[in-house]
Amino acid sequence: MTMVLRAGSAARAVAELRERVTAGHLTPGTQLSETSLTGPLGVSRNTLREAFSTLIEEGLLVRIPHRGVFVATLTAAQIADIYRVRTLLECTALRQAPVDPPLAEGMRAAVVDAEQHARKDEWQAVGTANMHFHEQIIALAGSPRLNQWMKQLTAELRLAFVTADAETLHRPFVSRNAEIVATYEAGEAGRAADLLHDYLQMSERVVLGALG
Repeated sequence: MTMVLRAGSAARAVAELRERVTAGHLTPGTQLSETSLTGPLGVSRNTLREAFSTLIEEGLLVRIPHRGVFVATLTAAQIADIYRVRTLLECTALRQAPVDPPLAEGMRAAVVDAEQHARKDEWQAVGTANMHFHEQIIALAGSPRLNQWMKQLTAELRLAFVTADAETLHRPFVSRNAEIVATYEAGEAGRAADLLHDYLQMSERVVLGALG
């Protein structure tokens, strides 16, 4: 018998579903079935519906009348807006971060993870490592609230990546991520932020180009 979690179970269901989106396991247009999710998530149908409502508010899911709940498909305008927010948050966090190489450990670990998957041509996993890299940039700010916002943002961004070929999208940024970390570790946070700004502009062009 599956035990149904009580306190905080909706929040845990939200976190699990969001992570599945971030990892690329739930792609745009996928219909979410209550009967197939209540067991694995260990929640009741009412709790799952509460989690769905939260993710609908975040823009990760959509509810279509008489059809059900689906993973959202982003428009070009939504993708461009995500990149505007990313550029503001990430570049500011990196530029203002203390010049303290130990703070880069999370970023470096994400780069190593991406490099290992790239050598195996596991490009979806490279994309997931890339998402974690950007979350670690925001972590430099030391703000739990920003960390939570970034988790929501990276999950939504992953929905945009489905428009582009995974290798074409992620391969160029593995080495760019490494360069950004090395520059920050060398004590040049401002220069690292400039590199990140150019990087995000390039990434946006690739994603929107694939959509177009």
